[in-house]
Amino acid sequence: MSQSIGTRRQLIALSTPAVAFTLLLIAFPFGYTLWLSLQEVSMGGTPRFAAAGNYAAMLRDGEFWNGLTITFALYALSLVLQLVLGTWIALLLHGARRLSGVVRTLMISPFVLPPVVVGMMWLVILDPAIGAANWLLQEVGLPRSDWLASPAWVIPTIALIDTWQWTPYVALIVLGGLQSLPPNVYEAAQMDGASRGRIFRRITLPLLLPTLVTAAILRSVDLLRFFDIIYITTQGGPGNASNTLNIYGFRKGFEFFEIGYASALMITLSTLVLGAVLVLTQARKRVAW
Repeated sequence: MSQSIGTRRQLIALSTPAVAFTLLLIAFPFGYTLWLSLQEVSMGGTPRFAAAGNYAAMLRDGEFWNGLTITFALYALSLVLQLVLGTWIALLLHGARRLSGVVRTLMISPFVLPPVVVGMMWLVILDPAIGAANWLLQEVGLPRSDWLASPAWVIPTIALIDTWQWTPYVALIVLGGLQSLPPNVYEAAQMDGASRGRIFRRITLPLLLPTLVTAAILRSVDLLRFFDIIYITTQGGPGNASNTLNIYGFRKGFEFFEIGYASALMITLSTLVLGAVLVLTQARKRVAW
């Protein structure tokens, strides 16, 4: 008993510096941003306590609501596409075991590329004049598109870029989930004469739900604070058509130097991310098996 207590104390002593450093690394920036969000302050100016003034102004700001709408539209579209396509690719890889090792290696390449490389690459591909995307449309007899320069198409286009980069990541997560499913359930279903579609709907999909929710949690953190690809390709344009909450907060802080207001926007965005993660975590507990 005394030996186990001594071991536990040693583990606590060894882990305490790392835990304290991690908490400080998270708590200090968040706390400082929260303090700034309660101030009326511009770059180089003296902070003046504004209480909830920045948050009240945010609720009256049409650009805030526009950014919030765009953020959730991009989030929902990208997440659905990535979960559906990722599951489909994982099922293909799970069935083609001989090719899975090679294909898995090739699949890793999109999501390990730096966002700057991905953004610049797609800027060239989607260029209205010389891009390969419009050339392919013309080859199949379809009209050219402005892609990132079109207010109607910019959000679907950015969602497709992010889907191209991160669907393989989701597919690898789902593939791991598929490989952990109990084979005896499938053997019993096949003996009963169940079709592939019925097996997928009644067995595979319900058993995969915890894995799919886990993938949704991991992607939600990135998608709700989507920044890099948007800033590289459109910087929130055309007009404000891709001006997400993150982009809007960045512009308020570093272009208009409204540090207090930008901090309030970032605290709001962080709260939304945390809320989405908590909701999905609770959903995962309910579908766990």
